[in-house]
Amino acid sequence: MASIESEANRNHYAAIVANAGTFNSPQAMIDFNDTSWTALTGEPGGVDYIEVDAGGVPALWVVPKGADEQRVLLYAHGGGFLGGSFYTHRKMVGHLAKAVGCRALVYNYPLAHQAKHPAQLDAAMAAWNWLVDQGFDTRWIALAGDSCGAVLTYGVLQRLRAQGRPLPAATLIISGWFDMALTGASYETNREKDPAFARATVDWLVTNFIGDGDRLDSEVSALYADLSGFPPVFLQAGADEALVDESRMFAERARHAGVETRLDVFDGMLHSFQMMAGRAPEADDATGRFAAWVRPKLGLPDAGGKVADNRAA
Repeated sequence: MASIESEANRNHYAAIVANAGTFNSPQAMIDFNDTSWTALTGEPGGVDYIEVDAGGVPALWVVPKGADEQRVLLYAHGGGFLGGSFYTHRKMVGHLAKAVGCRALVYNYPLAHQAKHPAQLDAAMAAWNWLVDQGFDTRWIALAGDSCGAVLTYGVLQRLRAQGRPLPAATLIISGWFDMALTGASYETNREKDPAFARATVDWLVTNFIGDGDRLDSEVSALYADLSGFPPVFLQAGADEALVDESRMFAERARHAGVETRLDVFDGMLHSFQMMAGRAPEADDATGRFAAWVRPKLGLPDAGGKVADNRAA
């Protein structure tokens, strides 16, 4: 049974639907997220936040006290390319970075009303390039993101592979948006459970993002990408969210491509419920699972104090 605390996430999405008619400008939606979405997350404590210019991209260092300075999570925030920023996500990423024991870099990108695809992916690549230029070893970097952040995460991986460049150590994905063609059955099976992500709503978000672009283009729909050779991935999703089958389908394709894949689906949870970190037990459980899984892949000690080394000999 879902916790009482977790109802805040459901209420957030219900409020978006209830107030949809009042969002008469993109800024109105941004302002709503800045107040309502940000409030879902508890303050992690012991975490510093430092704004930086990451190769022309606004970004935020999230630095837990005592964090390993050589390991990094490069985080792509969600928001349907309609809202969200490193401000809305800083606390949630702070909980994740603190649990892992490393720093994180959360970057902003143009929202869809400012520029269409591929402007967002160009920003993601600029943030990656800046991080590497700072001297961080790609073998100690993990990519992470929620919702539309999955588009940017797997867009970066595809571009790096096409350029023959080293890939990061691992990938963490929350409620990933993988299929702009919207073929997942859960749009129907979870229609009565998910108050926000009706198929028609997500269809509008697709058009808002890519215009009349190809919905099967692998740079926007990673479900149709060649996933072979990509780093291990840990996917998390809520069982009640309309997009849950996208994570299931992506996990199946990743395993078929030989990618080490883990998928955890949380009963009673909705889209990006991890935003309730520090307030809801389900979110804290999910954060802990991510941390336990990725620490050895970053060469950090696991719960037993053992250190895995994924560097080439």
